[in-house]
Amino acid sequence: MTKGQLRKRHLIQQLVFSVFAVTLLFTIAALFSIIYFIFSRGMSVVNWSFISTMPRMGMSEGGILPALLGSFYLVTGSILIASPLGVFAAIYLTEYAHQGKLLRFIRIGINNLAGVPSVVFGLFGLAIFVKYFGFGVSILSGSATLAIVILPTIIRASEEALLAVPDEYRHASLAMGATPWQTVKKVTLPAAMPGILTGVILGVGRVAGETAPIIFTAATFFSIKLPSSIFSEVMALPYHIYALVTAGTMPHKQTALAYGTAVVLLGLVLFINLIAIVLRIRYGNKIKK
Repeated sequence: MTKGQLRKRHLIQQLVFSVFAVTLLFTIAALFSIIYFIFSRGMSVVNWSFISTMPRMGMSEGGILPALLGSFYLVTGSILIASPLGVFAAIYLTEYAHQGKLLRFIRIGINNLAGVPSVVFGLFGLAIFVKYFGFGVSILSGSATLAIVILPTIIRASEEALLAVPDEYRHASLAMGATPWQTVKKVTLPAAMPGILTGVILGVGRVAGETAPIIFTAATFFSIKLPSSIFSEVMALPYHIYALVTAGTMPHKQTALAYGTAVVLLGLVLFINLIAIVLRIRYGNKIKK
């Protein structure tokens, strides 16, 4: 290869790396611009009273305690439902199912399910959980619907994490007399846990901001009391923001409250993600040891 060809290849490489760097910087700048935009308009109303009190005066004053608790219950419930279902489904697809056309068809269905608009899941939850099973508009119906929304994400992330575990781990465990389930439980699953938690983190980020599924299954416009059971309807942060912006009677007051609610919603997502990241790091450290 001549010097001219080497120089040309070097220039092309530098150009490609420069494009990647510019793209990364643009993405980071857009992210921080959005965060700054929301926080600069919402932090002025966020304080302990805003977080810990009930809304008053047609939601033009007071706090967001019912919406905050409602979102926390919905996110927690959906993760508790979707995580075991998604992980068990991924274990079956990777460790037990026979490779073939049927399995490829199932994977195509899972991928397509991830692209279904969330409002469709809301209508499904209304028909199945609210009406057919008789759960009503409640935390349980909303959590179950949101669990279906994030189920494809958790399945695919868990499946990829399990496939990334070297086959030598499985062969060594089976050679020492362990059963297939013992191998999955003691060897494969712990090694794949960081990747599985990544899927859960992505799921948390999605369901925390979903509005369409919970409009039909869990959310109420306004409530003067906190939920007392999983069959209670709840206020939720994303729907509360929507209500303040679109149906408020005092826009000059409620717009600021909407931005403050958005700040709290971002904080809730970051807090839940932080917990998942800490768990992922702990699992990763255990595997290294």
